[in-house]
Amino acid sequence: MLTQLKRIVQEVNQIQNLDEALAVLAKRLQEAMKVDCCTIYLANYEKQHFLLMATEGLSKDAIGKVSIGFSEGLIGWIGQREEPINIQDAQSHPRFKHYPEVKEENYHAFMGSPIIHQRKVLGVLTVQQKRKRRFSEDEEAFLVTLAAQIALEIAHAEARGALNLTDDLTKRLWQKSLRGVPGANGLAIGEGFVPHLKFNLRNQILKRSTQSAKEVTLYREAVKKTRAEVDLLSDRMQGEVPEDVLAIFQLYQHLLDANSLGHEVEEKIHSGWDAASSLKMVVEHYANQFRSMEDPYMQERAVDVEDLGNRVLGHLMPPTAAKASIPEQAILVAEEVSASMLAEFPAERLKGIISMRGSNNSHAAILARAIGLPAVMGLTDVPLSLLGGKDILLDGYSGEVIVSPNPNIKHEFQQLIDEERELFGLLQEQAALPAQTQDGVAVELLINAGLSAELEGCNSGLGDGVGLYRTEVPFMMRERFPSEQEQCKMYRAMLETNPGKSITMRTLDVGGDKPLPYFPVTEENPFLGWRGIRLTLDHPEIFLVQVRAMLRASLGLDNLKIMLPMITSVNEVSEAKRLIRQAYYEVAEEAMQQGQSLAMPEVGVMLEVPAVLYQMPQLAAKVDFFSIGSNDLTQYLLAVDRNNARVSGLYDSYHPAVLRALKQICDDCLRLGKPVTLCGELASEPGGVILLLAMGYRKLSMNSFSLAKVKWVIRSLSLVDARVLLDEVLEMEQPQQVRNRINRHLEALGLGGLVRAGK
Repeated sequence: MLTQLKRIVQEVNQIQNLDEALAVLAKRLQEAMKVDCCTIYLANYEKQHFLLMATEGLSKDAIGKVSIGFSEGLIGWIGQREEPINIQDAQSHPRFKHYPEVKEENYHAFMGSPIIHQRKVLGVLTVQQKRKRRFSEDEEAFLVTLAAQIALEIAHAEARGALNLTDDLTKRLWQKSLRGVPGANGLAIGEGFVPHLKFNLRNQILKRSTQSAKEVTLYREAVKKTRAEVDLLSDRMQGEVPEDVLAIFQLYQHLLDANSLGHEVEEKIHSGWDAASSLKMVVEHYANQFRSMEDPYMQERAVDVEDLGNRVLGHLMPPTAAKASIPEQAILVAEEVSASMLAEFPAERLKGIISMRGSNNSHAAILARAIGLPAVMGLTDVPLSLLGGKDILLDGYSGEVIVSPNPNIKHEFQQLIDEERELFGLLQEQAALPAQTQDGVAVELLINAGLSAELEGCNSGLGDGVGLYRTEVPFMMRERFPSEQEQCKMYRAMLETNPGKSITMRTLDVGGDKPLPYFPVTEENPFLGWRGIRLTLDHPEIFLVQVRAMLRASLGLDNLKIMLPMITSVNEVSEAKRLIRQAYYEVAEEAMQQGQSLAMPEVGVMLEVPAVLYQMPQLAAKVDFFSIGSNDLTQYLLAVDRNNARVSGLYDSYHPAVLRALKQICDDCLRLGKPVTLCGELASEPGGVILLLAMGYRKLSMNSFSLAKVKWVIRSLSLVDARVLLDEVLEMEQPQQVRNRINRHLEALGLGGLVRAGK
């Protein structure tokens, strides 16, 4: 069963055209289960019906024509129940509804399973038999398992633009809404720009063509150029590699032969596809066949077939396709947006960022937030070529990306951008005023930094210092560990930016979603693995060099604070402080020889693992201050990977458990007499600011771009009213209830613009 499942799913995965994939799925399922009929229906929520999309056993004429209402027949019943049904004689069932067009009069036994992805019914998968019988438990398990696996592929097809059940094939690439992980707040309209786009069959979108003769000519010319290229490569390798390696080039020439791949590619062209699409379908079909073979040598040939296909594709594409000019309003799209890529991009043309990989903690997202550029990260399962050259609406608040929007949606989105721009102007007018509530309570606003002293120096004037300096970002942007001298220079630049304000530097916090390319760590669950203080305590040579660099950088300035990340036990703090004291005595002795004195900096810990909530008195005896990493604390409390698009909807800082934990920490810190700062996205959200101040927090650290907005919120609120609001929301059960109540409070304060800007 497992082998059959793997083969069916693997074959369907390789077919990019949804109609063809579903047809193959129906045929393979019929063969595997040895049933008389297999049919697939997909849901159309706009029309509230299931549409018959593929069948082996019913009338082929019914495909794309027969629809069954969500509340009609056995198919609708499966969708409503959201569970499989297994019936000995379907025609005698009270929910059975006869559809003459499908011609199922001869079938009796019926079994169906819903196709569900992330709690949404995408369709129904059914099998039927002519004789009356009840399908076995094994058969039912097989169908349910296949439906669950294929649900993800159908959802991916929808994201790629292959699925839009409007019954109109010409509209299949019209306005797609895609969902990623919010990387940086803001809204943007622009044209997708993909720099250095390499031609790859995997990124190719299937397209129809009515000019078969022209497409065949293009294909044959591309094959001719590829032949010459392969001959050149083969000649160049003669005498330099073994004969068995040279045999690969012979395989390439054989595959290029008209009687091999060429014949099938041209057949696809004549059936109505363009040359690139035809090549993609044939190459991926053969690559899949090679991968499914038992022989490891033959499995490796899949790579050769794909490589050859990409070479032919490169000659099919026009030479100017890879050298498109940067549009005036560009949305930068890349497999993984790097800081260097952003640095090279003309700032005046860049309106937003889309990164296929990465998280809201990647350095590209951090940089985007620091400069106020909207960004969406982790936009999986979408080919880059789908976004290049397309009109795009980017919502950095929700992580939504709308491709090829219709004029009405685009107009509404532009109005939101205009409102946001007007609001930003109002914020700047009050930016220099003190951060003080209407009842006279002052709040210390700090910034989260770590990108560059120049960048943060330009934006940090409104802040009261740096609450979190991420030392890992410079580590991540290098190809090796930076030396003590290099680190000292970086830290000195940051400390000198604001010599009269405290700068809290967090020791190296890598692992999880922040790997070092030159220090790879492979783990099954990196977020619960070797990261943060765990890694640096295991490598004291890394920790000591970094702390020495921090201490040397602070000579004569004395505004340094050191913070320890990912603390889970008192023992970790004791060991880290022992190493800090060792580094201090070393640097102090060196400084004394030069006639300088070194002050011992304050040492604090990040509260981001739930275990520390129950060790506060013991930790308070060891440290000078606390900082809360609300992003990670939320993640660990809710057991949700916030960078995983599948479950990111469950990550919510307004979850009652998170709010109660934050209230408990603040109460403990006040009782223990230890200052506490909250670092994280919650500190930059208007609703979060109100709740945090009501809890008792008086130090908030955020990206510098949010300072003016947060200051405006603080100056608009009364702590008396905020505490009433807090008491109310702490009794609520759902995060959305909390959010709705906060939004009503913001509206009442006259801060409705902040609510609308975040939608």
